[in-house]
Amino acid sequence: MLLCSATFVASAEDIKLNWQSSGISRKMGAYTMRLALSPEKPGGIKAAPADLSAPLYGKLQLGPAEAPTTFFVILDEPDGKPSRLFVDANGNGDLTDDPPPVWRGQPARATNGLTYTNYSGGADLQLAYGAENLKLHLGLRRADRRAVRPGMPTNILGYYRDYGRIGDLSLGGKIYHAMLLDKLVTGDFRPAKSDTNAGIMLFLDLNNDGKFDRNGESFDAAKPFNIAGTTYRVAGMTASGGTFQIVKSSESVAETLPHPLLAAGQRALPFEAKTTDGEMIYFPQSFKGKLVLVDFWATWCAPCRKEMPNVTAAYEKFHAKGLEVLGVSLDQANASEKLAQFTKENHMPWPEIYDGLYWKAAVAQTYFIESIPHSFLVDGNTGMILAEGGATRGNKLSESIEKALAERR
Repeated sequence: MLLCSATFVASAEDIKLNWQSSGISRKMGAYTMRLALSPEKPGGIKAAPADLSAPLYGKLQLGPAEAPTTFFVILDEPDGKPSRLFVDANGNGDLTDDPPPVWRGQPARATNGLTYTNYSGGADLQLAYGAENLKLHLGLRRADRRAVRPGMPTNILGYYRDYGRIGDLSLGGKIYHAMLLDKLVTGDFRPAKSDTNAGIMLFLDLNNDGKFDRNGESFDAAKPFNIAGTTYRVAGMTASGGTFQIVKSSESVAETLPHPLLAAGQRALPFEAKTTDGEMIYFPQSFKGKLVLVDFWATWCAPCRKEMPNVTAAYEKFHAKGLEVLGVSLDQANASEKLAQFTKENHMPWPEIYDGLYWKAAVAQTYFIESIPHSFLVDGNTGMILAEGGATRGNKLSESIEKALAERR
């Protein structure tokens, strides 16, 4: 692949996506990395706060692999007192001249009844790429040492990227919305130069639904990919990701097909499945004359459990008016008894589909489910999706159902 004709590179148009210093993790989630902390003070620290009581030190290196910037971190955790975090955001070795990072404690109750305090927040780092300087936000999190499972390391600070590049690019005569992400938080967007920066991902909104699917619309920038029958590769990436090209590859790989649109106004995808009670569901035909909320969830999913009272309340309010609920559980194998007990205790009388395949659950695969809870409100007569995603959560769920029922009158 590295020996592809240079004429392609020379003739390719430079792609320049816009830098976004923060907010990416809210759209795409993030993979949390681990920074090891130690009570030993690194030699590169020139100045530190004078009132440290129980400091732990860490060191992050980000930026071009040949000239990274070092950012020191100090976590002060005296027993019985709030945790404090200091970040050398300007990378000069002085931790007394930087803006304070966001660092907030959140009480959490463990299964043994004890209350712990976990911390989370973030910091804006100033990173140099030669003459170019960029601000880049890192999310930070720290679990209470007392809550860490036995055998797991306690001197760890979690960090994840909240930055990336986003914009539009032209490929094969079409315009695609695109995003470039540094999954492993190296600060160097050049892919596959070493094991430390092999997580550079290019996202393309192939189905033009305004979202980036982690499965089906993400491409490893170090590997060839096929869009609309042509195999391409990324070339000429700069360390900051500010400029790169997409060129034709001499290799041939399978085409990545766009996911079908699954939004309000689109037709729901049909499927057949058996419920936990042995009833065959032929979707959407089994719900003729009804509205049906197809709810993807799992007993292990905390946001799903938090959302379930809204689903239950909507079912109780609208069932007599024609609303049905069909649960699709993404619980893991051998969870049948747990699922049955949970649905009974939480007053969920509607049918459930469960095959024990976790994220590979057959119906979840049909609907390209990447996060839960995720629901679709469907007209059983037409098979049309009336609402989905955020429009079926919280107070908006009842609003969407009321609107759908009113329009059917």
